[in-house]
Amino acid sequence: MTGGRINSVMLLLLALHGLLPPSADAALQDGFYGASTNCTVDVEAVVRAVVEQHVSRSGDGGSGAGLIRLHFHDCFVKGCDGSVLIDPSPVNPNPEKASPANGGLRGIDVVEEAKRQLEDACPGTVSCADILAFAARDAAFVLSSGAVSYDVPSGRRDGLTSDASDAIQSLPPPFAQLDDLVRAFASKGFGRDELVALSGAHSIGRAHCSSFRDRIHPAVHETMDSSYGADMQSQCPEDAGAEEWVAQDQETPGDLDGRYFGNVLAGRVPFNSDRALLDDGETRRMVEDSAGDQREWAAKFAAAMRKMSELTGTGEGEIREFCHVTNRG
Repeated sequence: MTGGRINSVMLLLLALHGLLPPSADAALQDGFYGASTNCTVDVEAVVRAVVEQHVSRSGDGGSGAGLIRLHFHDCFVKGCDGSVLIDPSPVNPNPEKASPANGGLRGIDVVEEAKRQLEDACPGTVSCADILAFAARDAAFVLSSGAVSYDVPSGRRDGLTSDASDAIQSLPPPFAQLDDLVRAFASKGFGRDELVALSGAHSIGRAHCSSFRDRIHPAVHETMDSSYGADMQSQCPEDAGAEEWVAQDQETPGDLDGRYFGNVLAGRVPFNSDRALLDDGETRRMVEDSAGDQREWAAKFAAAMRKMSELTGTGEGEIREFCHVTNRG
C-alpha cells in the first residue's frame, strides 16, 4: 500500500471516530449541518425545540439564562469547544466545571438532552460545542421575545482538555473593576461597546449572595440604591450559604431586555462589575444609550453574541459521544 493510500485510510478512520483535528484554516459556516453531513434531521430545529421546552418549563427563564451564561463561560476559556461541560473524573479531577468561577452553572441538562436526540439521529456528527452555541442563541431569542435574533455559524469541534485554572484566569469575577473588564474582553477581541452590550445578559439569571456579600454587609455600599440594598440585605442575610441567590433583575427577571441598563444607572444591580460600567465617561454613555433604546441594544447584543460564538478552540478536537466526557475518557 502506498504512503498516500495509507494516509487516506488513516484520515478516514480518524474521521469515523470523531478524532480528526480541525484544519488550521477551517472556518465555521452558516448551515454547516446540511446535505454534506449524515444527519437526516434539521439539527438546529432539534436544539431549538429542546430549548423552548426547557425554557417554558422553568417558568422564570432560568434554563435559558443558564444557557447564555454557560456559552459565555465556554467561549471565553480557550474558545467555544464545549470544555466547560466536562465532569471531574479520576483522570481530570479539576476541569473548568470545578472552578469557583463556574459555580452554579445551569443549562447543561438542555445540552445533554439535545445531544442524546442528535446522537440517535446522526451518531458522531454534531459537536457539543455547536449544540451549546445553538442553544444559547435560541434561549436569547425566546427570553427577548424575538428581539435578539442572529444566525450561528457551526462546525466547531469539542475540546480534549479542560482545566479549572483556565477559567479563573479568563473569566472576570463579579468584583472586577472596569479596567479588569476591559482587559478581559480586549484579550478576546472585544471593544468597550461589546463589553457593555454583553453585560445586558445580567437582566436575567441569578446572583449568588456570596458573590456580592461585601456590597451589602455590614452596610450597603454607597454606590447602591439604599432601598434596593436593604432589600438585598433581607434576601441575602450575612450568614447566607453558598447556594442562596437572588434574581439579578428584581422587576423582570425572566426577560432579556434593556431594563438592566436602567438598573445600572439607578444603582440597583448586585455586582460591582455592573456598577463599574459607570466609572468611565465612554462606557457610561453606552449604558445610557442602551437604557434609552431597547432595539439598538438588542441588535448590538445579537452581533456581540454571534462574534463570541466564533471564538474557536485551538489544537485537536473531536465529536464527543457524551458531552460530559471526552471520547478518550
